[in-house]
Amino acid sequence: MFRWAWLVLILGLPAQAEESAIPDPNWQVARAQFATAIRNREPVDEVVLLRSPANQLYFFTDLRHLQGRKVSHRWKYQGRLVLVKTFEVGGPRWRVYSRVAIEPGQVGEWSVTVVDESGWPLHMEFFRYVRG
Repeated sequence: MFRWAWLVLILGLPAQAEESAIPDPNWQVARAQFATAIRNREPVDEVVLLRSPANQLYFFTDLRHLQGRKVSHRWKYQGRLVLVKTFEVGGPRWRVYSRVAIEPGQVGEWSVTVVDESGWPLHMEFFRYVRG
């Protein structure tokens, strides 16, 4: 019986921790896209394939109902973390973007995952960098 009580206690703790990390159903990434530039807080185009000699790319997100929270863009190249940019969301609709500089040899698959401060993934996008 003693072992069983410890097992319930040990198994019960993660379940309680997971409950507190469940996102609000109103939280939303309304729009997300890669772009070669941002003007007036909006992307100028949409990129899925970037060709060299271009060497930088922006990631834009339009966040909804996340005010008061921190949200991060987690850039990865070939599955390895390259950059984390964190934003404090100041209103019910909040547009943010981050930028990465790409080295000539960094061809292949890139991704950005949008996460809240608990690490909960809210959205993910991919693009491919290829030689011109």
